[in-house]
Amino acid sequence: MQSGEIAHAAPATLEGWSVLHQMFRVRRAALRAIGEGRRSEIIAEAAAALDTIEHCEDGNSALFAMLGHKGDLMMLHFRRGLDQLARAQNDLAHLGLSEFLEPTGSFLSMVEIGLYEATIAAYSKLAAAGVEAHSPEWRRAIEAELTELRERLAPRLWSAIPDRRYVCFYPMSKRRIGADNWYMLPLEERGRLMHEHGMIGRRYAGKVTQVISGSIGFDDWEWGVDLFADDPMVFKKLVYEMRFDESSARYAEFGPFYVAIRTAPGDIEKIL
Repeated sequence: MQSGEIAHAAPATLEGWSVLHQMFRVRRAALRAIGEGRRSEIIAEAAAALDTIEHCEDGNSALFAMLGHKGDLMMLHFRRGLDQLARAQNDLAHLGLSEFLEPTGSFLSMVEIGLYEATIAAYSKLAAAGVEAHSPEWRRAIEAELTELRERLAPRLWSAIPDRRYVCFYPMSKRRIGADNWYMLPLEERGRLMHEHGMIGRRYAGKVTQVISGSIGFDDWEWGVDLFADDPMVFKKLVYEMRFDESSARYAEFGPFYVAIRTAPGDIEKIL
């Protein structure tokens, strides 16, 4: 590996779905105050619209009933780009139900795969061959590598929202304070730490489906983490174990945690 700018370079990333989390509190008193007939119309309209966007042509959405004071329902949208996310958001805003929903939070990001190992291998190979960093030849070689990885990892970049009963979502960032500044570590050291971090997650294969989305430049935190499972206890066990990992213990900052239960559009009345 070359020293200097390459040693402190950002790892390459691959991006897939654009992702939007929307959290709402239901204004139940106002909803109860309207007539039963109008309330039934609003609920039926919302159920039909949510069923449509849950199975849209290019992406999908999911409805979740939230636990705790942070909100009552969460909508999760996977779409091809930001314009498509804007349409999904706008479609919900035009429902009669929106008058009775108070936004309590949102998170905008893109499904992301970080390529620490591939980046280190590619940079080392090019350095050994004497290819100057960021030269036209260097850029062509990197793009060819990314193209091959993009095709191979497409199922992870463009998968549907996992069909599991529970979701745990939280945003996070890497620390940039004093000696614990993630962004000042050499690339190979960051790669080592992320490899060890990933090995913990692999021990939970089959029990949990993880979707990492990058939000740098899109939201206040740097990444969003969605954990999907049929047994919510796995959230506690996995996150607890990862807290002892060096990359988390020294370099991770965590935002609020949201836990919710997957709900079929036709069952939205149970939330309301």
